[in-house]
Amino acid sequence: MVKLGLENFLESAQALPPGSRAAFLTHQAAVDSRGITSLERVRQAFPDLVQAVWSPQHGFYGDRQANMIASQDFSDPLSGLPVYSLYGEKRQPTPEMFLGIDLVLVDLVDVGCRVYTYIWTLYLLLKAAAEAGVKVFVLDRPNPLGGQEVEGNLTRFDHISFVGLYPLPMRHGLTVGELALYFKRYEGIDVELYIIEMKGWSRYSYFNESGLFWVLPSPNMPTLGTALVYPGQVLLEGSNLSEGRGTTLPFELCGAPFIDPRALLAEIDSRAASGLFLRPTWFTPTFDKWVGELCGGLQLYVVDLNKFSPYHFTLALLKAVIRLYPNDFSWLAPPYEYEYEKLPIDILTGDPAIRLALENNGDLIRLAKTWEPVLEEFCDQCCNVQIYR
Repeated sequence: MVKLGLENFLESAQALPPGSRAAFLTHQAAVDSRGITSLERVRQAFPDLVQAVWSPQHGFYGDRQANMIASQDFSDPLSGLPVYSLYGEKRQPTPEMFLGIDLVLVDLVDVGCRVYTYIWTLYLLLKAAAEAGVKVFVLDRPNPLGGQEVEGNLTRFDHISFVGLYPLPMRHGLTVGELALYFKRYEGIDVELYIIEMKGWSRYSYFNESGLFWVLPSPNMPTLGTALVYPGQVLLEGSNLSEGRGTTLPFELCGAPFIDPRALLAEIDSRAASGLFLRPTWFTPTFDKWVGELCGGLQLYVVDLNKFSPYHFTLALLKAVIRLYPNDFSWLAPPYEYEYEKLPIDILTGDPAIRLALENNGDLIRLAKTWEPVLEEFCDQCCNVQIYR
C-alpha cells in the first residue's frame, strides 16, 4: 500500500518550529488510508497549527458544480476554522490571507490532467507565497493515471487560461508535488518549497494499484473510471455534445439528440479507440446540456489501460461527429473558466489549430506528430523534477 505524504508529514512535523501557524489548501477528498480527512488528521496531531483553510474549485466539501460556479468563504461547522475560497472573485491568495501565517500546507487530489484546475490553484499559491515570503509544504499523493504516460500538445502561451496557466500536455504524468517542483524550476518561482514524499508509489502504477480508496474530488469525478476518460472527454465541454453531466456516468457517457449511436460508432477511427469498448446507447441528462432530452451516443469502457489514449480518442470522436452532423454540431461560445473572449474548445486544447483541423477533416495522426518534439522536451524537463521511479 502507498504511504501518503500526509502520513509522512504527521511523523515528521515535530520538526516545525514551536508555535508555527499554517493555512491549509485542501478539500474533503484528501483523506488518509482510513478515510479520515487531512484536515482532521493534522488538527488531531497538531491542534494549534492550522489557522485557516483555503479551498479550490468545487469548494472544500466538493459540493459545487463546474465552470464559474464559485464557492464562498464560510466558517466550517466541523472544525470551526474559517474557509476561504480560491475559486470565485479571487483565485489567488491575497496578501492579507498570509498575515499571521508562517507556512502553507497543501493536500489536493489531482486527476493527472492539465485542465483540472486544482493544479492551477497550487500554481497561483506558489507565486503568492513567494511574494509573501511564506514556506509551502506539499503533501504528495498518487497521480491516478500513473506517472509514465504523457499525452497531447502543450498549451500555447497566447492561450493561457485557468485551465492551463503554464504550458503542460493534457496528460502530464506528474504528481502534485512534482508539479510544484516543475513550476518552481521552469517558471522560476522563488518560493521556499518542501515536498513531503509518498512511500511505495511507482510511476508505472495506476490508482487501482495503490491500496487506497477513491473519494470523488469533484461532483462529476465519481470513480477512477471517470478519471481515466476525462483527459479526452473534457473537450466535450467546449461543444454542444453532452459529456454526460446530469447522468450517473459523467464523461463515460456522451452524445446529443441528433446523434445516431450506431452511425457514430461506425464513423470513429478504430485506431483511436484502442483499449476501449464502446457501447451505443441512449440517455437523458437531468441537468446541464440537453436537459430532459433523449440523447443518442456512446458509453466508454476502458478495457486496456496501457493501450488507451483518452485525448486522441476524443479528438477522433469530435472529428467523426463533425463529419456526420455538420449542421447540428457546434462549438460553445465563451465565457468558460473566466475566459471571456477565446472559444472554450481553444483554451481546453490550448491551441486553435486543433479546432481548425477538426473542422477541416484534417489528419489527426499527422497533427499529433507535430507535437512530438515539444512533448519530448517536456519529458526531458520532467526528469529533473521526478521524485518517484
